[in-house]
Amino acid sequence: MKKADWLPSKKDEQLAMAKNWVNTLSAKHLEWSIPPSRSVTLNEATAAAEVENSIPAGERNKITSARLKAAFNTLTAEMRDIKKRYFFIPPLTEADLIGLGLKPKDNTPTPIGVPKMRAVGKVIYKGAGLLDLLISPDSDISDDPRAYHGCKVLYTVLDTSAKPPESEKELTESLFTRRKKESFIFQPKDSARRIYFCLRYENSKGQAGPWCPIFSAIIP
Repeated sequence: MKKADWLPSKKDEQLAMAKNWVNTLSAKHLEWSIPPSRSVTLNEATAAAEVENSIPAGERNKITSARLKAAFNTLTAEMRDIKKRYFFIPPLTEADLIGLGLKPKDNTPTPIGVPKMRAVGKVIYKGAGLLDLLISPDSDISDDPRAYHGCKVLYTVLDTSAKPPESEKELTESLFTRRKKESFIFQPKDSARRIYFCLRYENSKGQAGPWCPIFSAIIP
């Protein structure tokens, strides 16, 4: 997800923010340790942008449009640099940032959800003794992707004549993966035996979602 920009997209709003900064810095530059020269540069860039922006749209031509674009490029570059270099808490307070039209950083951590969706496994045969396990969720997880940090894979290999496992607790091997595909390589003696799988998603704290139904495949 693209992070929202703090700088308004409309020129009138950018100009209004710049004027506010000019007025604020004239009173606060010493307290905030901002060189006076930066206030002067911002004031000059704001004034130039205001002049170009005052030309009515119906009276513009290619030359005035180019001047308008250049003036606002200069102004916004100056504003971004000032913000990056000087607008920190401290010496600024949250109230100062709000007064500048900026949003204070939210330091409250967003809780990580517990997986709700089941993992779905699909077996792809690659050749003798080789198969891939493709892993995907059974529904859309885009609203809470951090809950699906990785997938726990339980598996075991049994003779086809053996009783199939009835619970994931009967699967003796395990791995944890953050990939959507895991490859399995078997010895020739395992050919024609059956491998059983059971999967579940886990978040980064180890909190787990539901197990999927046990499924199996014949080892090629």
